[in-house]
Amino acid sequence: MRRADRLFQIVQYLRGGRLVTAAKLAERLEVSERTIYRDIADLQSTGVPIDGEAGVGYLMRDGFDLPPLMFTREEIGALVLGARIAKAWGGARMALAAEEALIKIAAVLPDGDKSRITNTPLFAIQFSQPEQVGGLLDQFDTAISEQTRTRFAYERLNGETSERSVRPLGLYYWGKVWTLVAWCELRNDFRTFRVDRISELAIEEVFSPEPGKTLRDYLRRIANRVNTSLPDAGRPL
Repeated sequence: MRRADRLFQIVQYLRGGRLVTAAKLAERLEVSERTIYRDIADLQSTGVPIDGEAGVGYLMRDGFDLPPLMFTREEIGALVLGARIAKAWGGARMALAAEEALIKIAAVLPDGDKSRITNTPLFAIQFSQPEQVGGLLDQFDTAISEQTRTRFAYERLNGETSERSVRPLGLYYWGKVWTLVAWCELRNDFRTFRVDRISELAIEEVFSPEPGKTLRDYLRRIANRVNTSLPDAGRPL
């Protein structure tokens, strides 16, 4: 992570008037506490109103947040439901990101709307997803972002197993089931894999995108099959 990005993330974590320790910031940003101390000092020197001290924690004084955002009741409901689905059915890092997103949204809402975050009666209950799926989702999400090949064992519906080396391209949630879209080196073609049938995952080398082997190419093929417009090629969660 670039230092500028890390400084931005520190400011985001401190929004909302929460006391956050250097240890927690270091864990989330994957750096040492000493690095956090230096970053906090640099932010303070540029005028960011951060209070606190090493060993106690840090918080940001009021007045540095962006102006309040305006959302309708329906928009807040949609944001809350999306975050709750990510927390219930995503990986551990997805769940943490969803929680942080709700905290940041609440921090910039007008006072009269803040309670809608906790009082929205829309819920997502996780009841049948295998425990290992959450960890696999986090690993695949990282592999997609960093463009690294992965190798894993895959069990088909008929019980047959095979070893696959793939270029992970996207994750899709179908309601109770996650699938990985990837370029399969074994089949030399696009394939989709149910994440709950994947095991023995290993991260391999970095790959460079090639024409004909990208997520957009896959979506274009699907669009041509059903004679419709090209779906959004943005990287899914």
